[in-house]
Amino acid sequence: MSGPPPSGIRGGVRQSPPHDSARKHVTGAAVYVDDMPAPADLLHCALVTSPHPRARIAGIDTAPALALPGVAAVLTAADIPGANAVGPIAHDEPALFAGTADYAGAPVAVVAAETEAAAFRAARAVDVAYEALPAVLTLDAAIAAESYLRPPSVMAVGDADAAIGAAPRRLSGALRMGGQDHFYLEGQVALALPREDRDLLVYSSTQHPTEVQEATARLLGLKMHDVTVRVRRLGGGFGGKESQATIIAALAALVADRTKRPAKLRLPRDADMIVTGKRHGFLVRYDAGFDDDGKLTGVRIDLYAHCGHNADLSPPVLTRALCHADNAYFLPHARFRGFLCRTNTVSNTAFRGFGGPQGMLAIEALLDDVARCLSKPPEAVRAVNLYSGTAQKTPYGQVVEDNLLDRIVPEVMRQAEFDTRRAGIDAFNRASPVIKRGLAMMPIKFGISFNLPQMNQAGALVHVYSDGSVHLNHGGIEMGQGLFMKVAQVVAETFQIDVDRIKLSETSTGKVPNTSPTAASTGSDLNGMAAHNAAAAIRTRMAAMAAEHFGVAADAIVFRENRVHAGNESLAFEELAEMCWRGRVSLSEAGFYRTPKIHWDMDTNTGRPFFYFSYGAAVAEVAVDTLSGESRVLRADLLQDCGASLNPAVDLGQIEGGFVQGMGWLTCEELYWDDDGHLRTHGPSTYKIPGSRDVPPDIRVHILDDAPNREDTIFRSKAIGEPPLMLAISVWLALRDAVAAAGDGDRPVPLDAPATPAAVLAAVEALQGGD
Repeated sequence: MSGPPPSGIRGGVRQSPPHDSARKHVTGAAVYVDDMPAPADLLHCALVTSPHPRARIAGIDTAPALALPGVAAVLTAADIPGANAVGPIAHDEPALFAGTADYAGAPVAVVAAETEAAAFRAARAVDVAYEALPAVLTLDAAIAAESYLRPPSVMAVGDADAAIGAAPRRLSGALRMGGQDHFYLEGQVALALPREDRDLLVYSSTQHPTEVQEATARLLGLKMHDVTVRVRRLGGGFGGKESQATIIAALAALVADRTKRPAKLRLPRDADMIVTGKRHGFLVRYDAGFDDDGKLTGVRIDLYAHCGHNADLSPPVLTRALCHADNAYFLPHARFRGFLCRTNTVSNTAFRGFGGPQGMLAIEALLDDVARCLSKPPEAVRAVNLYSGTAQKTPYGQVVEDNLLDRIVPEVMRQAEFDTRRAGIDAFNRASPVIKRGLAMMPIKFGISFNLPQMNQAGALVHVYSDGSVHLNHGGIEMGQGLFMKVAQVVAETFQIDVDRIKLSETSTGKVPNTSPTAASTGSDLNGMAAHNAAAAIRTRMAAMAAEHFGVAADAIVFRENRVHAGNESLAFEELAEMCWRGRVSLSEAGFYRTPKIHWDMDTNTGRPFFYFSYGAAVAEVAVDTLSGESRVLRADLLQDCGASLNPAVDLGQIEGGFVQGMGWLTCEELYWDDDGHLRTHGPSTYKIPGSRDVPPDIRVHILDDAPNREDTIFRSKAIGEPPLMLAISVWLALRDAVAAAGDGDRPVPLDAPATPAAVLAAVEALQGGD
């Protein structure tokens, strides 16, 4: 699959056809769930939610709501005919809380009415009697109370205690990092339509149609074959619609099933942010031993994840954090411990990077602190700790056999003119008492695959019609990242036809069953290979028909430039398609793919969880006003490994977008709960995502040249969805560098994440005040 692309077809791999919905996006023609024409008798739904972070539900009086005009139903847990359990792993989250509500915003009832306004009025009229109970509201309180969802998880290699004890130097420290709201443009929404025999058709804004199908069937006491879930596109997901969308879809389906009318549940922005989970905030504590060059000899890191009231996806998020606490650095003696901290807050969930960013931030902060204590350049300390060669192992036992760090780090340093700019920034800082500049480089090594091996599979369905047009369906979800176009390019390349001959169709559990979520950056790897396998099987049958027609061996048939060749003779692709139909040759195939080589022992946290690693590096320059704490990113140089990119334009967009989203997490997106457990940052007026003016005015993005994946991925490409987000850690490190310039520069910078103006100012004052 790794040969050069042909030049005779439009939209094959390595080319950059635009996103399949790009024109629809900018003209408003793209149809999302809430844009679909309202079916007859549609009911609009609204949630009744708990105002208490923890409370016993003493009773629910629905009569006041049912008495209002236009109200069709008020459903509680008592109306659920099946199992009231929709959690993705432990099935420990009810769709509607009964007995006890475990966080402020927990759904306790769902109202259905003729209009959305009537549903909201009725939701406010439902009379719920609560008995407030003691609640655990903060991460620190959970740690103090040992409020954990599961026992601690340990990953260890070598003898960290002995290595730290024998080290020439030793340092301990801590770091706090906040969570992050997904702030997708399209909020959570689902439309459920009842069919005969209690069948249901559900349109859901979900990254995981199969989970919606399975949970809805469980909730209603049905089988999975009774529920069909369809998804054409999402207005953003970022992990927030991997498990959280299931609750919304299941409740819409409950209303449809009970009332026998179509039902739609769409969360307004405020409710969306209050009811649904976020990126996990973490507390990190570390103890490190190192030598005079900053080389780590032993490391202990404890990672405390703020999970919320139940498991959701927290266990695998923590596992991935543990697997990335080494980032790009060889640690021969290390012990990582992970704690799943339970609080009475919304259940935190998947978010782009899925724990990887938190693990990486931990080791990057540690190395930055070591460098400050040694008065050494942080990039020099990073360099002596990098994985080197192709034989070193991670703390979980996987050999880093595809290591590109030795190439990527020097290349980004050269592209960014790091040494020259470093000297200029140092001179600027000596002359500037108020504005300080910072510069930092950091590399990434990000593992690609789901940590749970059974998730690494995909299916696709390909039809070739007798006129030569192609229908493509697969289990992946298009959420703006360009997956549909990439998979279409794969099929175009396989058949050697123009990509505009291929019809992309909505994802449906009725066409491709048992799908994995579109997550973990695996969308193109899994679905692209499944689609290729389907198309290749059809191509083989078509080649046999062509060989019979031309009187040659099948291996003499070549598909090229929309035609099928046998020496100097050829047929148009559509002519061969009709010939196959007349010859009763099947032109339909269900393709399947499972990722090879991976395995994982959840008890010992060892194995090969990742098929391969994606590498990258970034250099960021910032300016900080030491009187106000305000900061700006002045320049960013990004270098990302994409293997042999399927679509360079799409990949460049993913790199830029991921980087800016990561900047938001680390600089301006701050979640705040008050002392009563209520989220106070639940809209754009109080929660700041990056805007266009936050993007560095000088941003230089490069895809690593001539670096095809050494593993047999689809046309030797690599995943791109998540890795670039972690390049933004360079911005946070540059802010630390600028703050260090305001002090004496010989001790760790007390700056947590997000580095808001208030946090930056506090760090400056701490350094200057000697605290």
